[in-house]
Amino acid sequence: MSAAQTQKEGGEPGWGCLESLGLSQRELVLAEALQMEYDALSRLKQDKNESGSSPAEPGPPCQTRLKPQNPFIERTPPTQNLPAPPEENLLMDLSGPDSSQNQPGGSQFPLPLPPRPAPPQGFIKESPYILDSPEGGKLRDLCGSGPGDPFGPSLAFISKGSALPDDVPPAVPPRHPLPPPSASEVPLLPPRPSSAPRDVNLFQPDVDQLKVTSAELNYDIINDSLSRLNEGRPPPLARRTSRDQPGKPVARSKTLPPQVPPRTYIPAAKSNKNQRRVSADPVSLGSRTNGFGYELFQVSEERDEEVAAFCHMLDVLRSAYPSSDPSKNPGFVWSPSVGHDELHQALGVAVKVTVVSEDFRDPLTFTCDGSSTVDLLIYQTLCYTQDHLDHLDVDDYLLKVCGHEEFLSNSQTLAGLEFVQQCLKFDWDIRLFLTKRSTVNTQLARTREDDDTPSSMNHCILLQERPIKQTVTREALTLLLDTFHNEAESFLLSEAELLLHVERLVQSAKALCSSLASVETPDVTAALNQLPACPCRLQPKVLKDASVLSLRENRESVVEKLTAAILDLVELYCSTFNANFHTSPQSQSGTAPVQEAGLVTNVLSFNVYAAHRVPITWATSYEGFFLSCSLTHGGVELCAPQHTSKQAVSKYLFHLVVWDQRVCFPVQINQLPRESQLTVTLYASPLPPPGGADDRSKQRRSVEALGWVTMPLFNFRHVLTCGRKLLGLWPSTPGGSGNARTSLPNFSQPDSVILQVDFPTSSFEVFFSTPAPADFCPQYDFSRLDTIGQIQLRDVLQKKAFFWLTTEDKRLLWEKKAFCQSESAALPLVLASAPCWQWSCLPEIYALLRQWACLGYLDALGLLHALFPDQELRRTAVQWMDSISDPELLDFLPQLVQALKYECYLDSSLVRFLLRRAIGDIRIAHYLFWLLKDNLQDSQFSARYQHLLAALLCCVGRALRDEFDRQCWLVSILTKVAQKVRDAPPSSRQGVLRESLEEMKQFFSVNSSCRLPLNPALLVSAINIQSCSFFNSNAVPLKLSFQNLDPRGDNISVIFKSGDDLRQDMLTLQMIRIMNKIWIQEGLDMRMVIFKCFSTGRGRGMVEMIPHADTLRKIQVEHGVTGSFKDRTLADWLQKHNPTDEQYDKAVENFIYSCAGCCVATYILGICDRHNDNIMLKTSGHMFHIDFGKFLGHAQMFGNIKRDRAPFVFTSDMAYVINGGDKPSSRFHEFVDLCCEAYNLIRKHTHLFLNLLGLMLSCGIPELSDLDDLKYVYDALRPHESEADATMYFTRLIESSLGSVATKLNFFIHNLAQMKFASSEDRPSLSFAPRVHTARSDGVIKNLYVCKHLRTANKGYVFVVKVEREGQQEVTLVQRTFEEFQELHSKLRLVFPSSKLPSFPSRFVIGRSRSEATADRRKDELNGYVWHLIHAAPEVAQCDLVYTFFHPLSRDERTAGHSSKPAEVSWSPAAGTELGEVKLSISYKNNKLLIMVIHIRGLQPLQDGTDPDPYVKLYLLPDPQKTSKRKTKAARRTCNPTYNEMLVYDRIPRGDLDQRVIHLRVLSDGAFWENTLLGETFIPLTRLVPGQHWVDWHQLGRAGSESAH
Repeated sequence: MSAAQTQKEGGEPGWGCLESLGLSQRELVLAEALQMEYDALSRLKQDKNESGSSPAEPGPPCQTRLKPQNPFIERTPPTQNLPAPPEENLLMDLSGPDSSQNQPGGSQFPLPLPPRPAPPQGFIKESPYILDSPEGGKLRDLCGSGPGDPFGPSLAFISKGSALPDDVPPAVPPRHPLPPPSASEVPLLPPRPSSAPRDVNLFQPDVDQLKVTSAELNYDIINDSLSRLNEGRPPPLARRTSRDQPGKPVARSKTLPPQVPPRTYIPAAKSNKNQRRVSADPVSLGSRTNGFGYELFQVSEERDEEVAAFCHMLDVLRSAYPSSDPSKNPGFVWSPSVGHDELHQALGVAVKVTVVSEDFRDPLTFTCDGSSTVDLLIYQTLCYTQDHLDHLDVDDYLLKVCGHEEFLSNSQTLAGLEFVQQCLKFDWDIRLFLTKRSTVNTQLARTREDDDTPSSMNHCILLQERPIKQTVTREALTLLLDTFHNEAESFLLSEAELLLHVERLVQSAKALCSSLASVETPDVTAALNQLPACPCRLQPKVLKDASVLSLRENRESVVEKLTAAILDLVELYCSTFNANFHTSPQSQSGTAPVQEAGLVTNVLSFNVYAAHRVPITWATSYEGFFLSCSLTHGGVELCAPQHTSKQAVSKYLFHLVVWDQRVCFPVQINQLPRESQLTVTLYASPLPPPGGADDRSKQRRSVEALGWVTMPLFNFRHVLTCGRKLLGLWPSTPGGSGNARTSLPNFSQPDSVILQVDFPTSSFEVFFSTPAPADFCPQYDFSRLDTIGQIQLRDVLQKKAFFWLTTEDKRLLWEKKAFCQSESAALPLVLASAPCWQWSCLPEIYALLRQWACLGYLDALGLLHALFPDQELRRTAVQWMDSISDPELLDFLPQLVQALKYECYLDSSLVRFLLRRAIGDIRIAHYLFWLLKDNLQDSQFSARYQHLLAALLCCVGRALRDEFDRQCWLVSILTKVAQKVRDAPPSSRQGVLRESLEEMKQFFSVNSSCRLPLNPALLVSAINIQSCSFFNSNAVPLKLSFQNLDPRGDNISVIFKSGDDLRQDMLTLQMIRIMNKIWIQEGLDMRMVIFKCFSTGRGRGMVEMIPHADTLRKIQVEHGVTGSFKDRTLADWLQKHNPTDEQYDKAVENFIYSCAGCCVATYILGICDRHNDNIMLKTSGHMFHIDFGKFLGHAQMFGNIKRDRAPFVFTSDMAYVINGGDKPSSRFHEFVDLCCEAYNLIRKHTHLFLNLLGLMLSCGIPELSDLDDLKYVYDALRPHESEADATMYFTRLIESSLGSVATKLNFFIHNLAQMKFASSEDRPSLSFAPRVHTARSDGVIKNLYVCKHLRTANKGYVFVVKVEREGQQEVTLVQRTFEEFQELHSKLRLVFPSSKLPSFPSRFVIGRSRSEATADRRKDELNGYVWHLIHAAPEVAQCDLVYTFFHPLSRDERTAGHSSKPAEVSWSPAAGTELGEVKLSISYKNNKLLIMVIHIRGLQPLQDGTDPDPYVKLYLLPDPQKTSKRKTKAARRTCNPTYNEMLVYDRIPRGDLDQRVIHLRVLSDGAFWENTLLGETFIPLTRLVPGQHWVDWHQLGRAGSESAH
């Protein structure tokens, strides 16, 4: 029956079955035609042999057998629990069964095939290739049906524990035709229920098909199509549909050609029952009642031994945390706590708490001590609301944070809660909700069903952006094997046209090898070399005399070898690519004998055969391909690399480079560390360009790395690798990828070059056992070292990190390791200096590890670097980290996720540690999920992170998996919205945003709520589209407003970015957060603003919005585009938002602390691109930085000019706020001291920051990729310097930043650049007015009169304006400066044309601008201006700017001349110090007297009223020769200078200190006259204690006075 006829019967859906294999209709027709030709040839030969005689009546299948000409191929019995007759062994060869025996009467019940249309011209060269979209699939049940299932679902995955049906058919009988039964005897096969599995290896053949000539066949098209099929095939789960579709298998011959020779010659069995062969026909198991089927491939859920062992570990791990344990399965999020060292900041502080509940109407407010516990607060609340407390249990109640879905632990103190400390920092109200524990929503809790579900790596593929790439499918492979079988049969039967059959046999073998990763093993090559040359394989090493194949025995020999080679290749492919099927079950009979690796003295060697899948472009671009093989341990080479010979690209079946060379290392196996890795790098020389001989020779000398691969020499069971391996090469990239290289081959890229390596095999396994620690490990006190040894060792330990240890440093450390044990943080340095890690050296190392003092978890981080791959060492480090609390773990979670790359195997102590913590805490599970998901984008480590993410999803339970699914859905919607807004024209972006956000309504209609990836405690129920907008920047971030699910909370505003890599922002904010915690632990609260930022994938993420904050640009441009050059802008803005003296002083205090913290943090981290849109200021005075796109010194460039010229941003307008004016004050001393103290505190933790950043070297951040980037932080922290030297250094940085003009110029340029984004809807506002006022709110002004002027404390003038309003009897007086009138006029000009405005008095005057005469003249001019202004057109006279200007401010209510504006604050010297004081730090060490001059305060102005240029001069008395003079540099124009300069006196005997006196003089530097003495003092050194720092203020006296201490 033709395809056209079957199409008429079955209709178009008939293609569904075979198209599920990934083949186009044209390709299927070609395969069908090939099959029909085989049938025709078989019938023709049968007709010749039986001409003139009537056909014999065939007997029963069990009696009519053909004697096999060759013994069968023996296979190992299966290990899976598949029900089968006991005598049936799954023995297989490549012969195909008789089609008629498998389906009697098949011609009467054909399965429809689509018609075969006439191919258009050129169709064969461009055959269609149809694939299901991998993105279109949804995760469905494993038993769902699919489009390729004629009678049921595909058995793509067999669930764990499930078994195949009991109706396993008997063996295949010989291929003799059976008598066709009547139609009534063969009922139609009903569709199977969708719950039963389907075996795709069983088939149901049909009868004759129409013949197609061989000219219509094109093997190249078939090969290419199958290659594309294997490259892009989506997972079977994604192809399932809701109903079954019929399909038709490829028909088989009714005759029995001779069998394919077996692989091994075994005596033939008398019965042929056990022979099974390949079929490509997917038919359900239900059809076995009417035919015979067989299997070649056994389905395996997880054939990878390491992954299977990992799943078993997960089962054990999960069993320790049952869902019935509420302490580890609360089902809700706990509010995070702070570390124990941070508690003292809030202890003893009065905490005002408001408690609300549904059980009482009015909120209750309590004032508690910070040390009060939560359960005490609950008890106090119950005392007010409950009459009887006898039967109440406090543990039955919980307190929830209003607006957040997080609960307070009853045993926690209020001061220990991060939420409470945040509220105290920003003066927020602490609002809590009291609820019964029984009413708390525990929907995220794990269930008993979760506990009973076995661990699997197949959980929630949709949550992984890069699901594990599928290998060749069983359907496609069986189709190709079937084709090869038929070609082999045809070749054996051929008596004419031998070369044609050879060509077709080679083509079928090539198609098979192409689907098996285009690998041609030497066995395949050797077998093909026994065939004559053909067009698809032209090689010199081929059979020259084709006549030898005229004998059938020779053809059988070739087929036997080729069949054996292909079956070996199939097995190699299945084991290499971890396919979900395999050719034969692995034998479980007896374990091999074990040999200890430490006793094996053989050298390591292996054979490198070839590089497969070589791109054709390499053959034309390179020459001299060779391999460099190196052995490494922790990135350190164990011996010199070994190289192969240079070879060219060869063309066999495919392009490949053949070496077939043995590589032998001069290293014995007992000298290999357990974590040794073999790295093979492929090099080649670029072909020389056309030119002279010199150019050619120069070009030849250069080599280029093309690819590399790394593999462990010992597997996860610590057994030395053996046998044949296929290794996919990773492409070499310039610059590398940090210090981490995956130990997995590159099979994620379909075109990766594959290296074939053969390791020696033996009868025993070489096992690396962990030796016991040595019994003795010496330990000595550091003081027992000689002086020189102590100095040398201290200098090495000062390096803080092992990255910069020299060979001499390592030798010294290992030699003196017994003296270092008193300093726990030195352990990473000592272990990095270990000379070797081989089996014989480990007992000494493990003994040292056992004896060393237990490291804190911060120091243990240093042992998780790539340099330390030893499993026992990493296990100990994780054990030391086990004491870390869950909130503290979150601070270092990104580094621990990166450290997973440095683990040698999938299962490790670190993996178990993270999974244990994730099981017990939803917050950890939440952030761990997003960190793992983000790392799926790392191509090298994606496979590992896929397994770890699947393990996490398996551990957390179904409810949390569903929550993660919702979050991923939310992020995908927002990503599309952000892309649409960014692509839209600027004028239409707001409309596009609102239209695109309509999809969010659909999302929330399906999902009642969703937690934001930014914080699992933020639970939202809708989005407020009208409140959403975007920012005018290159990435066009979205400003989103979500509706809080908690009605007692405010709406939640976040920023969503798409197009920016937020991982660098995450890392920078993490470092700043850790710095802030260090400061708080040391008792120094720098008032830092720490906001959350989280990456949800490459190029997208969420950022927390800080309320009540503006950028410096927005603040500065209130004074015009040149506002960046003005000093008063920040002070005026803070004054506007903090009108009272108390509020303003508090804001200035917050500003001083936060500005100091920002200066230190941004300098240490080298944060660049600091323009005034990247710095923000809260109305409370807290300053903070945002947008960390440049760090570690990678400055923003403007052409060849470095835009960030200053060490950090500290400008004169910031100093103006600190000083309270334009002159330095004692508050500036406080600022400098804060900066230096904060800097020195971070320097004490240099090793922590180097460890944290070092673990991130391989995370893929471009600006943190090598040791040079890490060296920037090391140089910035200067760990080798003393605190005094560091203090002087940072003081110079402050002076340099304050004096930099480049920063302000950068601000100004950014202001100009941002003018193009200015919106016409933005109305100008006055810089000194905190809010807008209107005529409706204040009343219409009927008259204005400037009545007088008043002199201010800074010698300026303010003008008093009398304001009269209609309907108000009381007259209002407001005070405004001339500059504020000028600002009003400039803002009015932005709104109205100049023709509608009165003219403004000129600001330029002749003479002194601050004279009283000038003030009188300006008063009259301003009177005329305000009269014309109030009588101007109504839109001008009654505009908001005018009414805001004349609205009374808080300063107007004070007595004139006592304004608290910052510009008018006068800082007078401290009482009792008429000539001032000097602050010194004096110390004595190693016969040196060190005197640091820190500050001077309260100096008097010079006689002419100007400020002096003071400097300090010292003498050490007695000094008759005047040789002890030391002096500082001169400060400019200040009465409160800061120096932080060290003056040193050498060779001062300790016994002379009591007789010495410091004579200190302060002088003013004069240019053309003598220096003026401002004061002096004498300081005896009798109070100085050697070895201690004497820091004190010393009063200055007049010359000749006895002002000495």
